[in-house]
Formats: sequence, C-alpha cells, structure tokens
Amino acid sequence: MNASPLTQSIRLNNGVPMPVLGLGVWKTKSGKECKDALHWAFEAGIRHVDTARIYGNEEDVGTAVRESAIPRKDLFITTKLWNGDQKEARKHLELSLRNLGMDYVDLYLIHFPIASTRKQAWKELEKAYKDGLAKSIGVSNYTVPHLEEILSHAEIVPAINQVEFHPFLNQTELSRKCSEHGIVLEAYSPLAHGKRISDPKLVRLAEKYRKTPAQILIRWAIDKGFVVIPKSVRKERIRENSEVFDFALTSEDLAEMETWNENFRTCWDPTGA
Repeated sequence: MNASPLTQSIRLNNGVPMPVLGLGVWKTKSGKECKDALHWAFEAGIRHVDTARIYGNEEDVGTAVRESAIPRKDLFITTKLWNGDQKEARKHLELSLRNLGMDYVDLYLIHFPIASTRKQAWKELEKAYKDGLAKSIGVSNYTVPHLEEILSHAEIVPAINQVEFHPFLNQTELSRKCSEHGIVLEAYSPLAHGKRISDPKLVRLAEKYRKTPAQILIRWAIDKGFVVIPKSVRKERIRENSEVFDFALTSEDLAEMETWNENFRTCWDPTGA
C-alpha cells in the first residue's frame, strides 16, 4: 500500500514541477536491494527517483515503477549521461530509456563536466529535450566556471545543477550563480555519508527539534530552496528521511548552519575539470 504522495515541489525554469525530496540509488545493488528500496520509498510517499546509467540499476528502477502501479505521470525519474558516452549522448539516452522501459525521463543530466565533450553533449541534450525524450535537462558536478561556460553557448539554460551539498560543504558562490540564472541546485550526498552525523552542533539541533541529525540535514536543504536526494537501502532510514515535512528550521538556526562550512567533500571534486 502506497502512502499519500509527498507533493511539495519546486518549479523548474521550464515550468516543470520537481519534487523537492527524492531517493538516490547510487551504489544501490542491482536486483532485490534496489527494487526493495524503491518499493519502500514509494510506500513512504516518495515519487522522485534519481539513477544513472553508470549505476547499473536503471532496469531495476523501471521494474519497480511498473510493479508499484503508480501512474507514470505521478513520478519524477532522473538518469544521467556517463562521461565516456558524451560523444553519443542521444544514443545513450535512448539506451537508458530502453533500460527503464520508459518513453521519456523527467530529467536528464550530464553526469560530469568532461572538457573535450561537454559542449557537444549539451547540444545533443537540447535536441533530445525538444524531441520530448527528456522533460527537463541539466548538469551535475558543474562549478561556477563550468556554468559560465555553458551559459555562454547554451540555447536552453540548464534546469538543474546536481552537486554534493550539505552544511559542511556549503558552496555559497555556486548556489548564488545557480539562483541568478534560474538553475535549481540539487543536493546529492546531503548527509555527507554520515561522516558528520555525530557533530555536536548537529546533534544539539536534532535534540531541539526532536528530529534525527539526518532529518535536520535534509530539512536544511529544503529550507534553502534546494532539491535533495538522500540515498538509503534500509526501510526505516528511507521512511525517516521522508518525515521532514512537519517542521522547518528557524531563520536563526539556518543562519548558524551557514557557519558550519568546512569545504568537506565526500565525493569527487570537479574543480579544474
């Protein structure tokens, strides 16, 4: 039985609504682990799933969607163009669609800004968008210089920039650049892979709100106007991560969290790419 869907969304620069909370499936094993995680997410009301061709679980996402019986129009599915595939973006988008068993994805992203191919890849994404294979297109791991470059030649401004983002990696300049151009920032690894989950400052806020540290981190991203895609394969964690819409952080606490930045990365660093 699926719960009432979590409907809070943000409107992208092309008018498409995108749920502010999704489930990421990076490093989620293909097969039972992935399908179970998706079923639990759907049960918790999550309607947004973020995958990528390189994750090797697009077929599982498609299977879980069909097994859920949730209408396709009520779901938001993202996948991504891998680095070595950027010279043939259309071909690999079509391959992802076959893997998913879908006619379109809601969002297609360039996974990483490969210098020699990213400009060509974006032109192909623009064509795919116009042809209806992707309802929205965007980028991932783009820094400020990468955004400035794509904005200099793009016919279509990216709808999304998906990057690692949490209070311990608070990329203020990048966030400002996205906002200036109507690009929504989407936070991956919003829990910093648990490496700061016991930070006394975070624990204190969790106790104040009677929430878990993970819920505070997710709510922080939502209160900042971002989309957030925490990853888990555990039923109780997926439900916990979904229970963040019954509270909001005060402006004072948000301001305090702005001071936590350590430039602490847990994933790849796109600087210099």
